[in-house]
Amino acid sequence: MAKSTKSTKSTKNTKESIQNSDIVVMNYMGHDVEVELYSKFDFTGIDKKTIIDWYKINHLGRRLDEKAALYLKMAKGWSYHAPFGGHDGIQLALGKSFRPKKDFLFPYYRDMLTSLAGGITVEEIILNGLSKDTDVAGGGRHMSNHFAKPSINIQNVSSCTGNHSLHAAGVARAIKRYNDDAVALYSGGESACSEGYFFEAVNISTLEQLPVVFVIQNNKYGISVPLVDQTANQTVSDNFSGFKNIKIFEADGRDPFDSYKKIQEAVAYAKSGAGPAMVHADCDRIGSHSNSDRHELYRSEEERNTVKRRDPLMQFRWHILNRKILTEKQLIAIEEENKETIFKAADLAEAAPEANGKSWVDFILPEPFVKPGDNTEFELPSDSEQIHFIESINNTLKEEFRSNPDTYLWGQDIGKGGVFNVVKGMPEEFGKLRVFNAPIAEDSIVGSANGFTRYNDKVRVVIEGAEFADYFWPAMEQLIECSHDYWRTKGQFSPNVVIRLASGGYIQGGLYHSQNLEATFTTIPGIRVVNPAFAEDAAGLMRNAIRSKGTTLFLEPKFLYNFKYASGPKTPENYIIPFGKAKIRKTGSDVTIVAYGTAVHLSLFAAEDLAKEGVNVEVIDLRSLAPWDKETVLESVRKTNRVVVAHEDRVTGGFGGEISSTIMTEAFSYLDAPVLRVGSKDVHVGFAKSYESEILLTKKDIFETVKKVLSF
Repeated sequence: MAKSTKSTKSTKNTKESIQNSDIVVMNYMGHDVEVELYSKFDFTGIDKKTIIDWYKINHLGRRLDEKAALYLKMAKGWSYHAPFGGHDGIQLALGKSFRPKKDFLFPYYRDMLTSLAGGITVEEIILNGLSKDTDVAGGGRHMSNHFAKPSINIQNVSSCTGNHSLHAAGVARAIKRYNDDAVALYSGGESACSEGYFFEAVNISTLEQLPVVFVIQNNKYGISVPLVDQTANQTVSDNFSGFKNIKIFEADGRDPFDSYKKIQEAVAYAKSGAGPAMVHADCDRIGSHSNSDRHELYRSEEERNTVKRRDPLMQFRWHILNRKILTEKQLIAIEEENKETIFKAADLAEAAPEANGKSWVDFILPEPFVKPGDNTEFELPSDSEQIHFIESINNTLKEEFRSNPDTYLWGQDIGKGGVFNVVKGMPEEFGKLRVFNAPIAEDSIVGSANGFTRYNDKVRVVIEGAEFADYFWPAMEQLIECSHDYWRTKGQFSPNVVIRLASGGYIQGGLYHSQNLEATFTTIPGIRVVNPAFAEDAAGLMRNAIRSKGTTLFLEPKFLYNFKYASGPKTPENYIIPFGKAKIRKTGSDVTIVAYGTAVHLSLFAAEDLAKEGVNVEVIDLRSLAPWDKETVLESVRKTNRVVVAHEDRVTGGFGGEISSTIMTEAFSYLDAPVLRVGSKDVHVGFAKSYESEILLTKKDIFETVKKVLSF
């Protein structure tokens, strides 16, 4: 070890840095390496065994990171690799702070060392990097370098940077509701803090004083975008200092002992009930952002050399030698042992079976509580009490909440019973711990529901995704997460969430209050979409949605809430309707109308008028759109030989196109005329009543379209 020299410049960026730091020369793996002693590495109170164990894991992680880069060069896997070098201290501390099967850890794509220290084995990390079938994160279904182990609560998170902050806040809400002493640990980079949903996560966490710790690994770059272009506050945590109840800790992210001390203090604060904590860790990114990035194009050679000299692993090694905790020979023995560990794990991982692409069909959606063919839908007595559509939903929600204490509901205006009074009486009956208001932040509403259901498999969450369906668009990013969580984890986690949305027009709502979103929703695999037209169907489908695993979009045509023709018999508590099972509302022989939601009633009215002209119409109510009942539709087509598809949504891009295409593909030889579609005009719905009357689907539109299909 060479004699140290004094640096000519002062280091900065962290309160814990060593001013006028020493530069030493150390031999590592046969090469002389310049090391800038930028971090303190205060071992006070740390026993020798822990210091050695932590160095061993740190070194193992770095060698594994190098192995990943080697796999890339050999074109054997790890097609996405984000090296963690320079983040060593904070990642080692975070992994060591996590309690497997107790806490909930949400790492991000650079968190290899966090994951290793948290309980994922070397072999499991390589299996992930090589996208093997036995990858514990999800069998190769997610990108490499996205480490997870759901069995011990290391969560499988998105590539969408920072969106797991809402999941961490959501599970922290569950931890608090169940009086657990666990904590949610979020990890992300500084650039993710610019995302709106990160602010939403901090907002609900501080508002509700949730036990979550936000760890920010600040390496000053979002790929090539420097921090100065990201935020006015170069100390990113300053952006959140105005939030009430949050406690912020500044850490040297190169130093595992300083980082561990700060995380432990943060965890203690979060668990105290005072509110969330944030650990802002000052780090360096020694390499490029990822294998597809060339940092020499935007970072000077001087900067790259500076961060390389500050390598946390080399600093750790030097301090161990300088303080005579281990000899050079003992350190080399540990390093050689790590090399052999990686070799052995690599041999096992490389021999593991490749991901089976043919298994893509598995784990798209969990099995529902009730499936078509189950004997749960039955004829209701004709003398049953008749109730409105809105009452039926309200009754069913209350019944399910009474039978399952692990059921929760939140959304905007929920505290007063919802904007349409669909959940009237529920806040009073079930209390604010189970039924409560959410901020006007749709992404937060959906994302926190996803996180909440991670607490355990018994939990069910019903949310009002937006007051009107038209306002749901900000939450689409979180809906996409819900759609592939089950698939990408290979069935290890499903967000058991029912998303209620009041949709459609006919209430003179105009823009943002009259839109239909089902055509968008049905293009997304991994979610169910239902759109009932009658009170009893609303009850049966809602009950199935709540009791089933997975995510269901429950679309409520708001015009039908108190529409007398949508009323139906009050259903018993065992009445459940399967998803993907249509109902023939009127039998006929001349033409089939396929409809759902409000269009079912317009179709029935049109059918009455057509009957006066001698036309016998069959009306099919799909009830469920994803999945939808193809067999009932095709059977009707084979009988009537003519079809009209009617829906309230616009014709262009509407779900009717999918129905029409299926009929043309699978029943073409039975058709005596082309399949015709009818819906609202291809324009936004205007506010004035005259606009609504001209634009939205009418009984007359359906009548004329049926006459047209009969003319062929």
